[in-house]
Amino acid sequence: MNDSNAPVLRLGQAAALGCLAVWTWRFARAPIGAAALESILHVPNLVFHEAGHVLFGFLGEFMTVAGGSLLQVIVPVVLAGAFLRRLDWFGAIVCTWWAGQNLLDLAPYIADARALQLPLLGGRTGAEVEGHDWEYLLGRLGWLHLDRAIGVGAHRLGLAIMAGALLWGVVYLVRSRGHARDTRR
Repeated sequence: MNDSNAPVLRLGQAAALGCLAVWTWRFARAPIGAAALESILHVPNLVFHEAGHVLFGFLGEFMTVAGGSLLQVIVPVVLAGAFLRRLDWFGAIVCTWWAGQNLLDLAPYIADARALQLPLLGGRTGAEVEGHDWEYLLGRLGWLHLDRAIGVGAHRLGLAIMAGALLWGVVYLVRSRGHARDTRR
């Protein structure tokens, strides 16, 4: 990219960061699960979740079940790492934000492990079928009674990661603006 495009790129990045900030605020203001499950990101996140069951399938039943949630969070983390290797800081920032958002996406299912009231992929609830991933995982670990606390923790951690990514983005934009000014002298 030449220096004449830098202000336009920074303006686009600032706009994208602003959109992520508004989205983060909406997630933060909504009760656990409501905004995440209705978000446009829920369906792409779900694709990675379901693929994780397949990819981790050869590691036994526990890892097959856990693999869905793991891959859902691992994909944006790996992409953030790939962007960092290329020194694409803004790409890494967005993917870090996405990793936090995936924790918000998982939080209502974790918190629902005992109640089994959330609709699953087929439209039926965990109570209407044989349960769901987090009922199995927390049950196997003996932590089923902690479902709500772990779900709230995942939600809060996701929000913290998203806020941290936004802060990182602001610092990046301020520093890149200063750097662009220095290179024109």
